[in-house]
Amino acid sequence: MKASWRNGARHGIIVRYARDDARGLSSAQSKEGFVMQIARTVEDAKAIARAWRRAGKTVGLVPTMGYLHEGHASLIERAHRENDRVAVSVFLNPTQFAPNEDLASYPRDFDRDVALCETIGADLVFHPEPEAMYHDPHAFVSIDLLSETMDGAARPIHFRGVCTVVSKLFNIFLPDRAYFGQKDAQQLAIVKKMAADLDFDVEVVGCPIVREADGLAKSSRNVYLSPKERAAATVLSRSVFEGQRIAHAGMAAAELEGAMKAVLAEEPLADVEYVTVVDALTMQPIEALDRDALVAMAVRIGRTRLIDNFNFDLQDFS
Repeated sequence: MKASWRNGARHGIIVRYARDDARGLSSAQSKEGFVMQIARTVEDAKAIARAWRRAGKTVGLVPTMGYLHEGHASLIERAHRENDRVAVSVFLNPTQFAPNEDLASYPRDFDRDVALCETIGADLVFHPEPEAMYHDPHAFVSIDLLSETMDGAARPIHFRGVCTVVSKLFNIFLPDRAYFGQKDAQQLAIVKKMAADLDFDVEVVGCPIVREADGLAKSSRNVYLSPKERAAATVLSRSVFEGQRIAHAGMAAAELEGAMKAVLAEEPLADVEYVTVVDALTMQPIEALDRDALVAMAVRIGRTRLIDNFNFDLQDFS
């Protein structure tokens, strides 16, 4: 079924849930007749993925924490184009939240998420409880060095939680490809490093940032913003666009960071956590744009922490 996410989201998809067995396997069926499965246990998800592979189908995986928006939709749409079957995990992973972070208040709307996934053409939504995913708090996956800067410095346990849950999802689905957004660029770099170093047979695909019409990067946390804060939050993208405009080969990182911070300083509600230029592979700070780099920022608007970034590709300036 080919359908537009936006049209389906706005006009509403009629979804019917049917309990298939006592283990937690369900289906969602639209009025057009397309059936998408919903698995709530690891065993069911594995069984479905095994059946796909036995049938010779390629599998695309889109890991999410739910409360899906157009950014997630772009990942699912690309996975749908590039694979025979698409699994979307909707799992609010508690291990990547510190006790003082927003796990309890993080937005949730599973019925809406299911409708959107079904409209785009996902074949499976995996929606486990934490108890189904975690059995031993002493078993985890951690990628050092790349996790020590930027968001890793601000949120020390975050990437350990990300790597652990993503590695579990890779083992559950054994996907051919897995899709992640460039907005979480440090996460993308860490997952690529993990997949390569731990020999996961999966292609990790990075997808472009999806933005609102006024430039703000799509994020589930945007719903936290008041109208005044929402207007102020566009300063992040204005700073990113200015950085993209002036960046050039050999430019001092401090000069680029200073120019971007100057844009952020124009907004009184912006509390800058960091603006930094790092090596695109190691996520370590560099002094000049003499290699491929990531230019990233984290800014609080009110109580809401937002991130944005852009890639600097040296070959574009050769």
